[in-house]
Amino acid sequence: MTIGQTVFLNGAFRPVGEATISPFDRGFLFAHAAYEVTAVYDGKFIDLERHLSRLRRTLDGIAIPNLYSDEAWAEIHTDLIDKNGVEEGLVYLEVTGGAYGLRDFAGPEIFEPTVFLYADARPLIGDVARDGIKAIFLEDSRWKRRDMKTVQLLSQALAYRAAREAGADTAFMVEDGYVTEAASANAWIVDTAGRLITRELSHSILPGITRAGVMDLLKGSGIELVERAFTPDEVRGAAEAISTSAGAMVAPVVMIDGQPVGDGKPGPVTRRIQRLYYEAMGVDVAVVAPWALG
Repeated sequence: MTIGQTVFLNGAFRPVGEATISPFDRGFLFAHAAYEVTAVYDGKFIDLERHLSRLRRTLDGIAIPNLYSDEAWAEIHTDLIDKNGVEEGLVYLEVTGGAYGLRDFAGPEIFEPTVFLYADARPLIGDVARDGIKAIFLEDSRWKRRDMKTVQLLSQALAYRAAREAGADTAFMVEDGYVTEAASANAWIVDTAGRLITRELSHSILPGITRAGVMDLLKGSGIELVERAFTPDEVRGAAEAISTSAGAMVAPVVMIDGQPVGDGKPGPVTRRIQRLYYEAMGVDVAVVAPWALG
């Protein structure tokens, strides 16, 4: 992980050491902010259009003006990775309700947003994708509008800390007896009949961009997709489990609550989805991820 030394803040590119934000910013005081994380591979963005569409929806949902057209956002993203020399990694974007010199819950009638972006150079395909991750089950304590991608991430941060204390990497969040998501990713299982199952879209989960990309690639693949909620017991009895996100893309979940999922190794459906996703990114799978060819 290498944070780029040039960031974008409020209309200008500047050195990261000179990028300052008011302590009265609503993102700082109220977590009143939207964010997106977009992957970059071989100097190209993965599903940027979908990220920008979700950003528009979130900003509208939390009453923050969208200052840029999709074309302008794309230009800012491209200029940012160019200035930082990022060929592979992530771009983080945050738009807050801005600062106006006081702490007021309702705020002004129209917000003047703070806009911040930075680039993070890192390999996207590595040990996690090859070997898988461990998870725990955890009660989902997040707010009810998880379909909007906001910086209200305390529950997720605490979930990661709880997972680490348990010797795991992430958590499958549970609400009313059903899995909602992983701590910061969409959750999937493969049942013993080979069907791929993930929760249907609603206010309970984020409409993941990687989730949508995977679904596109399933068409014609022969993998049957079922969109419905599933229980922790179904995870325990599953043949495979997966989480999807922009950062980890397609991550096998090989153990949960200390017990192996399936045979405790990434399974054939997971490998096929990884291969399809990597190929769509333009990855030379035989060189970068030969284990996905099995």
